[in-house]
Amino acid sequence: MINSLIDMIPKLCQLSNETEWIEFKKNKAEPDDIGEYISALSNSATLHEKNMAYLVWGIDNNTHQVTGTTFKPRSKKIGNEELECWLNMHLHPRIDFRITELIYEGKPLVVFEIPPCQHTPVRFKDYEYIRIGSYKKKLKDFPEKERSLWLQLSKTSFESGIAITNINKDDVLKCLDYPAFFDLLGQNLPENKSGILEALQSEKIIKKKSSTMFDITNFGAILFSKNLHDFDSISSKAIRVVIYEGVNRIKTVKEQEGSKGYANGFEGLIQYINDQLPTNEQIGQAFRKEVKLYPVEAIRELVPNAMIHQDFNVTGTGPMVEIFTDRIEFTNPGRPLIDALRFVDEPPRSRNEKLAKFMKKINICEERGSGFDKVVFFCEFYQLPAPEIIVTENHTKVILYAYKTFDKMSSNDKIRACYLHACLKKVQMDQLTNASLRERFGIEEHNKSIASRIIRETLKSGLIKPVDPDSKSRKYQSYVPFWA
Repeated sequence: MINSLIDMIPKLCQLSNETEWIEFKKNKAEPDDIGEYISALSNSATLHEKNMAYLVWGIDNNTHQVTGTTFKPRSKKIGNEELECWLNMHLHPRIDFRITELIYEGKPLVVFEIPPCQHTPVRFKDYEYIRIGSYKKKLKDFPEKERSLWLQLSKTSFESGIAITNINKDDVLKCLDYPAFFDLLGQNLPENKSGILEALQSEKIIKKKSSTMFDITNFGAILFSKNLHDFDSISSKAIRVVIYEGVNRIKTVKEQEGSKGYANGFEGLIQYINDQLPTNEQIGQAFRKEVKLYPVEAIRELVPNAMIHQDFNVTGTGPMVEIFTDRIEFTNPGRPLIDALRFVDEPPRSRNEKLAKFMKKINICEERGSGFDKVVFFCEFYQLPAPEIIVTENHTKVILYAYKTFDKMSSNDKIRACYLHACLKKVQMDQLTNASLRERFGIEEHNKSIASRIIRETLKSGLIKPVDPDSKSRKYQSYVPFWA
């Protein structure tokens, strides 16, 4: 996109010296100074509701005359570390700034494109910075600016951010899979470019900047990009599918990273995952058939959940599906916004409301709930071990386990299944009983004591409670989740 930057240079030069989201330099390029400017410009861009901030070498800051520069960021090192990597290590949170070296009017320029901060102010080393007029200052020394910035951050979201700015209509259509956009919405493809662009604008896929120039939003790029790697700010959010040999990560058989957007690439992704799954042979009365070890319905819920509920502010990582011989793990960046024990019953909360709403609109997600109750249902239907949720500092993981005989299930497997069975019964306006748990595990009626033992262990864990705690009859007792 060098051409769009070249077109932008004269517009930037016309701006006032007091513009707080742009800085011009000749040759001075001290690493700490650059880091502080990236922090200041990113925070100022958010404060002034700009899609991008710019740090430009080769233009005089007073006269705005093009002078050229001797600064070579790609060859500059701090110790043995490259400048870009060093800057990223000291910026918190890391932001996807872009460095471009170009020739303008026959003279070399260097442009740092710096996205606005999201979620939290950008800090360099120990401090956040801000622009005050043409000066770079510590944010903490200007409490009114800091309050205004936090107020602005509360209004912004990842989806409304800009993936590519200031490109013409032809480049928009080259970057986006617009036929898939109309197909998924069940609409006819307009006969001309204007109609296509208007429809994309109406869904916030793009923003119009002028009569000829547009921005592609993060929302539009993550959903409908032809190639996610064309967008630096979201390239790490491509979904990876990794297949391992055995039950650990020692040997990788195959690894595939998606390139399409989440919407236009969804069906292909699901098909690819299903093609990698092991099968069992079932013998019917007259024929044999291959059956997948995991319910496709559960996979179709967990993949979009990983997309929608991820925290896009966790940089350098995206959703991942890992396939082992005994399980599948679905991992997304970010901790859940609700308690993991309440995934079945709590209404979903997403950091990415626009993304969730649109995925529902094109029937990739359920209109109601998180879909996790459906995952639990199909695991029960096929008598698989209950799904497991693991929350770490920066990630959420859901695990589907392959079939195990009852005697191979651990105590934790049985307690988890009992609790989720109680949750599922509750949202179905029903209750857990000894009989319903036997059916869930395939336990014969004469082995009631086995189901009773599982219920007792789940009671001890505090995950379920009796409906009538005063009843002395265990035979007819029923149970609900602890939160009911």
